[in-house]
Amino acid sequence: MQEQYQRIGEAAGKIHQTLEKSGGSLMEALPKEIGVSDIILFNQAIGWLCREGKLNFEKKGQVVRISLAVSHATCCH
Repeated sequence: MQEQYQRIGEAAGKIHQTLEKSGGSLMEALPKEIGVSDIILFNQAIGWLCREGKLNFEKKGQVVRISLAVSHATCCH
């Protein structure tokens, strides 16, 4: 179980670094950008960051853009 936590944390770190550099990304493109092919692992990492109040989601039609939250008040919306 500890190994899985490690993998999730590493994926979360990659997501955070990528969003920090890019300012945001399309949700569907992000797994490829960070080099994670396991969608379950990717979703767990997204959940981890969201739980920590670090993500912001913007949906326009079918497209979801994800970025780092400026504050906890904007997280996961």
